[in-house]
Amino acid sequence: MSQQDRPDSPSTSHNASQDSTRRHSAQVVDGPGKAASRAMLRAVGFTDEDFTKPQVGIASTWSRVTPCNSHINELADAASDGADEAGGKGVVFNTITISDGIANGTEGMKYSMVSREIIADSIEAVSGCEGFDGVVAIGGCDKNMPGCLIGLARLDRPSIFVYGGTILPGEGHTDIVSVFEAMGAHSQGNMELIDVKRIEETAIPGPGSCGGMYTANTMASAIEALGMSLPNSSAQNAVSQNKLDDSRAAGVAVLELLKLDLKPSAIMTRQAFENAITVVIALGGSTNAVLHLLAIANTIGVPLSLDDFTEIGKRVPVVADLRPSGHYMMSELVAIGGIQPLMKNLLDAGLLHGDCLTVTGKTLAENLAAVAPYADDQNIIAPLDRPVKASSHLRVLYGNLAPEGAVAKITGKEGTRFTGTARVFDSEEEAQARINDLTVSAGDVVVIRYEGPKGGPGMREMLTPTSAIMGRGLGDSVALLTDGRFSGGSHGFVVGHVTPEAFNGGPIALVEDGDEITIDAENDVMTLHIDDAEMARRRAAWQRPQPRYTRGALAKYARTVSSASLGAITDLPAATDDSI
Repeated sequence: MSQQDRPDSPSTSHNASQDSTRRHSAQVVDGPGKAASRAMLRAVGFTDEDFTKPQVGIASTWSRVTPCNSHINELADAASDGADEAGGKGVVFNTITISDGIANGTEGMKYSMVSREIIADSIEAVSGCEGFDGVVAIGGCDKNMPGCLIGLARLDRPSIFVYGGTILPGEGHTDIVSVFEAMGAHSQGNMELIDVKRIEETAIPGPGSCGGMYTANTMASAIEALGMSLPNSSAQNAVSQNKLDDSRAAGVAVLELLKLDLKPSAIMTRQAFENAITVVIALGGSTNAVLHLLAIANTIGVPLSLDDFTEIGKRVPVVADLRPSGHYMMSELVAIGGIQPLMKNLLDAGLLHGDCLTVTGKTLAENLAAVAPYADDQNIIAPLDRPVKASSHLRVLYGNLAPEGAVAKITGKEGTRFTGTARVFDSEEEAQARINDLTVSAGDVVVIRYEGPKGGPGMREMLTPTSAIMGRGLGDSVALLTDGRFSGGSHGFVVGHVTPEAFNGGPIALVEDGDEITIDAENDVMTLHIDDAEMARRRAAWQRPQPRYTRGALAKYARTVSSASLGAITDLPAATDDSI
C-alpha cells in the first residue's frame, strides 16, 4: 500500500478545517502537495505522527555573547519537551542577543535598540514562514523581552514568554553596576585599581540577567503583570530547578492556549498594560519600561501614551527597596516570594484590574487568589500605606526643552528639583571624557545630544556617564539630560528620551554652554531659560548634521524609527511614519 493510500498518512489524515490547533502548520505539512515540506522536516527528526500535531516554535535567545543568555539553550530544550509531552511538536530556533553591559560606552552600543527590532523581526519571520501554531519565546538580556513581545504581538498566535531569570549577587553584594561605579570612583582617585579589578573579577558569578531592578528584571515583571508569562516567571534565579520547571510548564501551557484559541490580543488589553505600568512603578523599575511598553502596545493595537504613565503614577506608590537606588537585588526578592504577593497587595488595594485574562487561561485575580503574603520580617517590599515614595518615580516632563515629552527617573533621594548650568556635548564619548578629566563639576547640567533613535542612531543608554558621575560622588549635584536613554542601572538626577530629539531639530539641539536649565520633577516641567526670540534665532541658525551611517542596519533603523515618545518602533504604518 502506498504512503498516499495509508489511512494514517500525514498527507490525508488532517487539514486545517478539521483541527483549529493546527491552522498554520497544516498549511505547511498536510496533503500530497506538501511532500517536499515533510521530506525536509523528516531530516530534522519529524515522524509521521509529528505531522499530525500542533507545531510550537521555541524562540531561543541563547548565545555565549552574555551571561544573561548563556543558559537559555537548556530552558529552550525544557520548553520543547513540555510542548512534546502535551501533545505538540516543539521546534527550537534561535534569534539574536547583544550585551548592553559589554557594549556600554562604545560605538557598538548603538546596535542595542536595533537588536530589539531584529529580535521581533526574526521571531515574526521564522514563525510566519514555518507555520508554527503557537510560540514560546525565551529571553534574558534587556532587549530580548520587548523584542520577543513585539514579535508575538505581530503574529497574534497563542504564545507565552519565559524569562531567563536573574543572576545571583557577586562577592560583597556586587553586580555589574558596581563595576561601572567602581570605574567612576577610580577616575576620581577614590578607589585603587586593584580594588576595581577585584570587583570586576567577582561581580558576575554566572548565568542570568543583571541583578537589580534594572531593565531586564523590570521588563520581565511587566510582562508577568501583563499576563504574558506564567506566574512567578519573572522572579526566579536563572540557574535553578524552578526556572527549568517554568520553561517546561510554558511548553505545556501553550498547547492549552491553542485549544482555547487564546491569543496575545485577548491578553494584552488596555487594562493589562495599566497593570504592567502599575507593577513597574511599584517596583521602582527602569525608564526603559516606558519606551518598551509603548512599543508593545502600539504593535498589538492598544492606545497608550506617555501621559498614561503620569496618570497611573499619581495613584501608585513605589514600595520596593531594590537597586539601583535601593539596597536589595532581584535574587533577594525571589527568596521572599517574587512579585506575586506584591501583585496581590495591589489587587486588594484596587490598583490592578483583576479580570484581565492571562496565559494560564485564568484571570489575574484567579491566579492571585491563593497567593500567600510576604513574611512580616522582610524589608524589601514596603506596605502600600508606608511606601518608599508616595507616587511614581517615573516622571514625564514637558516644557520648552521637551515639547513632546521626556522621561525622568526621580526617586526623591536626589531631590525633586535641579537648576544648573548647561555643559553641552554632541556625543556620549565627548561627555564621558569631560566627566573623567574633572571638567564636569557640581552645578552642571550635562546635556548629551544627537544620541536619539535617529541621531545616534540607536538611542544609546548612558550608563557609563551616569555611573562615572555617581562614582565621582556628584549624584546629587550634577544632572544629566539626553535624547538618548538610560540603563535600568542608572540613577541620580537623570532625564532621557527628550523629544523631539536633536537630529529632528528639537530644542535640545539649541542648548548652548552656560544656559540655565531647570528640571522640576514636582510640576513635571523642564525649562531652558532663554526667551522666545533667542530660541527663534538659534533655530534659524541650526542645521541638521549629516547621518552618521548611510548603509547597513543602523542606517535602516535611522530611516524607519519613530520618536521615543511613540516607543521608537520601526513598523509604523506609512501614513504616520515618522522617518526622515
